[in-house]
Amino acid sequence: MKNRYLSPAFIFFLLVSAALAQDPPNPALRPPEGAQVAIVIFEDLECPDCRRAVPVLEEASRKYSVPLIVHDFPLPSHAWSFAAAVMARYFDSHSKELGDQYRDYIFERQPEITKDNLRAASEKFASDHKIDLPKVADPQGKFAQQVAADRDLAYEMKLRGTPTIYVVSNKTQGKPVVEVMEQDDLDQLIEAMKAE
Repeated sequence: MKNRYLSPAFIFFLLVSAALAQDPPNPALRPPEGAQVAIVIFEDLECPDCRRAVPVLEEASRKYSVPLIVHDFPLPSHAWSFAAAVMARYFDSHSKELGDQYRDYIFERQPEITKDNLRAASEKFASDHKIDLPKVADPQGKFAQQVAADRDLAYEMKLRGTPTIYVVSNKTQGKPVVEVMEQDDLDQLIEAMKAE
């Protein structure tokens, strides 16, 4: 009969192996260089819950001086969300600030926007900001590829809906990524991440 006793060295080996086997956080769930903590959202411009969440996240980003990182996750059940995300990427190409303003503009008008009038709303935004909106805003499909890459990342991460929100840190120990389950917990999660 074999000895069932596990030596302390073998137990230590198992614990170290298990720790090394843990997957590192997805690079999308890391703060940008130079930031200790960030808020990450996977959003859909047609999602009413995203419309309500984004102002809260923007306020927390300002309050705590942490970046807000936006990933597009247009859901297949939404008729115009992919096209709106592509248009947001077009405005991002002029400046991140302009892209963010476009996203806010679309969220504000979300209840009135349809697949048929999204272009007119985008033209109005462009005109108000003295930007020329070409007839085809994405002739090479570059912006659509960027949106699709974000969407595919969300699927790879097995995200199921929007908004999906995280508070992330650059720490290597403990829990560098926490999903925000309740928006009321956002401040507390940011403060805890910044304190560590």
